[in-house]
Amino acid sequence: MFRLLFILILAGLTSLLYAQDNFSLERQKEYLDQLLPLLRPPRPDAAAVTLKDKTWFDWQARTGELPPDFEVMPSIPFLPDPLLLGEGTKNIPVTSLAQWELKRHWIGREAQHWITGTFPEAPENLTATLIEERIDPSGVKVQMVELTFGPEEKGVLTIELLLPPGKGPFPVFMTQWNHRGWAEIAVRRGYIGLVYAGADSKDDTEQYASLYPDYEFTTLMRRAWGAMRAVDYLHTLPEVDKDKIAITGHSRNGKQALMAAAFDERITAVISSSGGTAGENSFRFTDDRFDNESLDEISTNFPHWLHPRLRFFHGREHKLPIDQNLLMSLIAPRGLLLSSATTEGQGSPWGIEQNYHSLSKVYNFLGEKDKLAISLRQGRHGTMARDIEAFIDFLDQVFGRGEFPSSNQLFYNYSFEKWKEESGESIDPLKFKEQKSSEYIAFRQKSKSSQFLPLDSLRNKVKEDLKWLLGEEPPGAVAAGPFGFKRPALSDDYLGDVIQREKIGPGEKLIIGPYNALADYQYGYLHFPENKDAKADGKGEIPLVILLHEYAYSTGFGRRSAAFINQYLEAGFAVLTMDMIGFGSRIEEGELFYKRYPHWSKMGKMTADVRAALDAVQDMEMLDRSQVYLSGYALGGTVALFAAALDDRVAGVSVASAFTPLRTASQDVEGLMSYSHYHGLIPRMGFFNAHPTRLPVDFPEIISSIAPKPLLVIAPELDRHADLDRVKEGMNLVRQYYGGYKASDLFAVKYPLEVNKLSQEQQKDMIQWVKQQTKSRLDQ
Repeated sequence: MFRLLFILILAGLTSLLYAQDNFSLERQKEYLDQLLPLLRPPRPDAAAVTLKDKTWFDWQARTGELPPDFEVMPSIPFLPDPLLLGEGTKNIPVTSLAQWELKRHWIGREAQHWITGTFPEAPENLTATLIEERIDPSGVKVQMVELTFGPEEKGVLTIELLLPPGKGPFPVFMTQWNHRGWAEIAVRRGYIGLVYAGADSKDDTEQYASLYPDYEFTTLMRRAWGAMRAVDYLHTLPEVDKDKIAITGHSRNGKQALMAAAFDERITAVISSSGGTAGENSFRFTDDRFDNESLDEISTNFPHWLHPRLRFFHGREHKLPIDQNLLMSLIAPRGLLLSSATTEGQGSPWGIEQNYHSLSKVYNFLGEKDKLAISLRQGRHGTMARDIEAFIDFLDQVFGRGEFPSSNQLFYNYSFEKWKEESGESIDPLKFKEQKSSEYIAFRQKSKSSQFLPLDSLRNKVKEDLKWLLGEEPPGAVAAGPFGFKRPALSDDYLGDVIQREKIGPGEKLIIGPYNALADYQYGYLHFPENKDAKADGKGEIPLVILLHEYAYSTGFGRRSAAFINQYLEAGFAVLTMDMIGFGSRIEEGELFYKRYPHWSKMGKMTADVRAALDAVQDMEMLDRSQVYLSGYALGGTVALFAAALDDRVAGVSVASAFTPLRTASQDVEGLMSYSHYHGLIPRMGFFNAHPTRLPVDFPEIISSIAPKPLLVIAPELDRHADLDRVKEGMNLVRQYYGGYKASDLFAVKYPLEVNKLSQEQQKDMIQWVKQQTKSRLDQ
């Protein structure tokens, strides 16, 4: 009775949350008007979003559905907590199994509303017809079976069973039609292999939408529901060990495997292989700054996979009540393996690891921590037989059939608490005075001449405070140089090829390393404009842009930067790119960073690598060493700002979506915890989490210290990672500081009506701005 009452209360709270009043309705209409021009246009060859609608825009027009009222929805910038009831409002910890059941009920309902769509109960009229049977020479029995069910028995699902010799009962390895080879390996390991027609190559489940018109289940959920019908049949077979039924799938099939296991507890283990967005990676880690498949991208290319309602959260992923970590928590305490490749373009090893940590809380709570595992293989999106063997090792471990413990290797196994313990650092934030950026950037009018003092003293203090935050950089030697071109490197090891970096050209490219690498043996890619000879004795005429990448964990700079680089090349610039530590070809290098350098920081190493690139430029006579610009988006923009504040050789900076002021960060954004806790970039910031106003230095003064160098800041108005009003306040301070140098014209800030995204328009603005600064220098 209590449980039912609590469920009704939760349902009532949810109804209130999404309820409409006149003010709410107006806001929702405004959200829609704001959203529509920001969405990608429909892809002509994309499948229809529903039976009635060709495109998402057709669906919205027909149904009249509006975005939720985001103003009344709590912001959850980090992953939602599976062990909290009413997160963002009541925040009641889950401490009992009864509470966990309530949370599970809530997750299931929310998942159907926003992601999968609703689906029917199991039909009671399942009938199986043996279509074909044969016995292979080894004794494996192969059966083709047609299941019929539903209204007028018009529902059909074709399955193929591969039954090993013997009486059983056998565990079951389920997968989709195009993964029959996986099932073949499972049969050799003593499993019944089952493949079902719920895949692109053969899909019997598409008909379910018309058979059950009162339900909204999407293509992937229909396929998952079809898998449940296969389980219905398995439960009628005496050869089946009904406590050992596993489902697997790769890519889009990995997504549907998770859905099936989340909503069918008879599935006792699941392996999602490279499911990516809507798979083992959460929507919060798939906006453009992560350079993988964003919510908007997947909704454009595959609008039928997920519920159209989900697309309302484009640019507002932090408002999603649930995320993939919560959907996967429905599988606990059953077996769950998250598998992906570290360098595949659609994934994010960091994001998957965040989900693993979140799910670990649930599995530990339920006392089944050994049934959760993670496997981040090296390579691309595809799989090989070795991977399937490893999957079955996991199943054998979970089912008690063998000892194959998972290594659970983590490449980002950082936590602030762990770092504190290993580094031994302890900082009392109360020993730092409270301050505002407006006070930090102190102006003192000298006379009527509009000169301000102190100016240089701010830069010196910023350098001092910023260096302290970035940690103690160990002494290092500058690379020997000169960086000649007689023996260029061919590639940055095999990972550079695995990542499949886009073609840059048609000008010449120089790979710096290994024989003439940057400091600390780092690779760089130097691209030259067409008709500029990199090997010729230079006249110092080519300006250079060092382009720094976003939070592209799996690919570094290599996946979608080609168009941006080519535009810079066409404008006459040379471009130097490199992977930052922990990203792309340098994932493994970052794995043990804090064990090796406990008092330094990854952000400190990133800025040191930019300085190494600036050192290398001094030996390249064909480049104009007085015209070296830094350009970056998201993380790359942050690194560019820090490097420019610390190194006077930078001629100018252009950044987009690079920061939000940290002392005044709201609860809507990640704030300083993004650097200290989540990404592990600046651990010392973590000591100021409860006292952000005592942070020694913040972005407004860091950016001000770049003056009077040319500076362009692009801050999209709908950037969910930034507090726009605080950004504008900070940029007004920066403008004042530039005015002290009589250099206001060298500072530009733009606020496009866009989400956190480096749009083509922003790229053009950055290139045009840098080109203008170069021309101004030449005219002087």
